[in-house]
Amino acid sequence: MSVIFTENLSRSFKTRDYAVRSKGLKGWLEKPVFKTVKAVDDLSFSIAAGEKVAFIGPNGAGKSTTLKMLCGLLRPSGGSAQVCGFVPWDKPQELSRQIGLVFGQRSHLWPALPVQDSFDLLASIYNLDQAAYAAQRNKLIEVFGLQDFLGQTARTLSLGQRMRCDIAAALLHQPAILFLDEPTIGLDVTAKALLRDHLNKLAHEFETTILLTSHDTDDIERICGRVILIDHGKKLIDTDLVSLKRDYARNKTLRLATVEAQPRYEISGVKIISQAPHQITLSVDTNIIALEQVVADCLGRFKLQDIAIEDFPLEEVIKNIYAGKSYETR
Repeated sequence: MSVIFTENLSRSFKTRDYAVRSKGLKGWLEKPVFKTVKAVDDLSFSIAAGEKVAFIGPNGAGKSTTLKMLCGLLRPSGGSAQVCGFVPWDKPQELSRQIGLVFGQRSHLWPALPVQDSFDLLASIYNLDQAAYAAQRNKLIEVFGLQDFLGQTARTLSLGQRMRCDIAAALLHQPAILFLDEPTIGLDVTAKALLRDHLNKLAHEFETTILLTSHDTDDIERICGRVILIDHGKKLIDTDLVSLKRDYARNKTLRLATVEAQPRYEISGVKIISQAPHQITLSVDTNIIALEQVVADCLGRFKLQDIAIEDFPLEEVIKNIYAGKSYETR
């Protein structure tokens, strides 16, 4: 069953066309000329209950505009959408009880209040049953490890602590869907890893549907099983993460540890990434030569102590798609 559904969803904005004006002060005094920009262009997709989906694209692709429409904050210029059975922009209050929002640069917490007081205030705003609220709050405190700073004011929390509290706050009313917009932005490596672990635990504990926007491919790989990639408001790719790597990453990385002190390897379709004593790392273009052929050839040429085959990094796969090197609309 789909909890998020869009069909030909579109949103246009009028913006001043600064290319059509005279230079200098005269240009600023002239009557402005406006142009229409399509931020979202005939976007259609559906997401089933419990799915964890990465909604990605370059800056200006239309991700935030789409999320704002799905949350009821913007009306579309065309098309339709349903979220938890509601048309978002027609029933924003009813929808707010079914969704949770987490934005990396904004907070649900009141800066001067202890975290616990912010939670209590949110429970009052949502008019939650006290017993149900207490049970959900306690479970979230355990899942996100919030015990040590419930009494701290929000302004004294580290960014990583604040993000964990924000996600917990967004889940107090037990929403069916959690929208995450760059949840790890600004976090250090340790805090990012911890937050991802907590989100994975969240997915296991609550079976919450997650729609994530992020430029961090580690977020995508650790949290999501499906990717929707858009650019200029249009959907380019909608596939599972395994298929994305298989279909768009034509390169494989082959790491060899050899008995030979200075291993060398030259063959069409294979590039040397790095070399060191008793080690060589190769990039294999599987469109030119089969990986199995290269592995068999290496086994015949070298005395191997170790061999490792790795997928092309997801970040590079996505960069190549953006650049049109592996472009295919799906």
